[in-house]
Amino acid sequence: MNRFYLNTLIAVFGIGILSSCGGSKKGSAVSEKTGYAYNKKENGGFEVKKNFKRGPGPGLIEIEGGEFIMGGSAVETPGQDLSSYNYKRQVTVSSFYMDETEVSNTDWLEYLHWIKTNFPTGASAENAEYYYSSLPDTLVWRRPLSYNEPYVNNYLRHPAYQDYPVVGVSWVQAADYCEWRTDRVNEFILRQKGIMTTFRDLGKPASGKGAATTTTTTAAAGSTTPFNTELYLNGQNKDLGKKAPIDLSAGAKATGKGKAPQRNVRLEDGEILQPYRLPTEAEWEYAALGLIGNTQYANINEKKIYPWNGLGITSPRKSTRGMILANFKRGKGDYMGVGGSLNDKGSITSSVKSFVPNDFGLYNMAGNVSEWVADVYRPSTFEATEGLNPFRGNEYQDKERDAKTSELKKDSRGTPVMTAAKTGVKQTWAQLQAGQLPDSNYRADQRGYRDEQTNLYGVITLVNDKSRVFKGGSWNDQAMWLNPAARRFMQEDESAADIGFRCAMTMLGASEVKSAGKPQFRNKPTKPFKVK
Repeated sequence: MNRFYLNTLIAVFGIGILSSCGGSKKGSAVSEKTGYAYNKKENGGFEVKKNFKRGPGPGLIEIEGGEFIMGGSAVETPGQDLSSYNYKRQVTVSSFYMDETEVSNTDWLEYLHWIKTNFPTGASAENAEYYYSSLPDTLVWRRPLSYNEPYVNNYLRHPAYQDYPVVGVSWVQAADYCEWRTDRVNEFILRQKGIMTTFRDLGKPASGKGAATTTTTTAAAGSTTPFNTELYLNGQNKDLGKKAPIDLSAGAKATGKGKAPQRNVRLEDGEILQPYRLPTEAEWEYAALGLIGNTQYANINEKKIYPWNGLGITSPRKSTRGMILANFKRGKGDYMGVGGSLNDKGSITSSVKSFVPNDFGLYNMAGNVSEWVADVYRPSTFEATEGLNPFRGNEYQDKERDAKTSELKKDSRGTPVMTAAKTGVKQTWAQLQAGQLPDSNYRADQRGYRDEQTNLYGVITLVNDKSRVFKGGSWNDQAMWLNPAARRFMQEDESAADIGFRCAMTMLGASEVKSAGKPQFRNKPTKPFKVK
């Protein structure tokens, strides 16, 4: 059996972040509709967490959503027309989380290290393919008339570039990284809290003198695959730590002599984080503008054309006056300015924490590297687009289950097998048993069917359902591409030396991030029911 472990770089996540992710005991609340007390075995064991506190996962910053004009920052500049920008429309973006910085080379090397450790390349051709497919394409640095070979050999792995954004990563690779990160962070939370076997206890002797040590893996004991969030929530990764929740359900059996019955964490417990993912184009543009710093009493005091205020690209502050505010190309052949007085201090990329963050606290939302977003590209946005969380690229999928055991089917890497969704409405029980689909005008993938030229995309143009949007401008772009409304596209399996990415995460619950000092409606608590 392969041995798995989570490499020690997880320490950079920090324990303090997790204090806001839940973990407090359930309250002894009472149902307002039936009178039964929650969290009582004698009342049936129905559990409700009444004191849940949400918080961002490692690396993320809270972004309070709201209404904005998507494409509203667009300005016409010489050599560029407004077709390079989003069609102007009023939309609303729900609150979400977003990475403070772009994903760095160190972040990607951690990912590669985990793959190589958990799926040794010498063990099988499939493992070798997994590792090879996850490698960035360092050949993106090669140019026929440039001497960039040092970047080909050094940019990803040399410590001189460890805090620089990873490049040569395709949209598909970035999406895969988001899935991997989700599982590693959720595992870290569960082990750090003792809900699963802690990292410290994984290597200890099981019991008794000379007993074999427990598995030093990120898999549950006896499992041949690493931790997966979906499989764990479905009860297929059994690993009960000392602080695993008590199972209050009827008939629950003790997990050991004299021990109360325990269970896996459920989604209802609030311990599991939402998946890391690529941001939508609307989320990215909203976060880049950072209009929260210019808003007072629902009025925007100053329009932005960059992630910072003003029409210029240099700092107005006395201590940094004249310094360039982003890493970009000032003109043809001018990548960093004159020796002795470098303007953006980088001929190629710079550290992911370069320059000044915008009003949301996000670094390099203009320049450094352009960034992949989740959306499929179309030249313009149509009137049929949604006003709330607009997105083009839905491809609905369902997890495959065993019909008898209801267990999720998994592939050789221990991840659930997904299949294209076949219906948009819930099947009746009879339809489910008979394998019959309900009558519904349902399209699993709405990426292009509304387009007037659907039959022409991918035939007479470079646009197709594999074309993905990237935003933000880069070290290799001039200032006109730094505008948050600017957008370009590339095939999802291609990569470049000036495109990277950052992750996002859905925020659940109330849209208002910080309520302190803001007016609120106060509601009276419901009086508990008492039997007379």
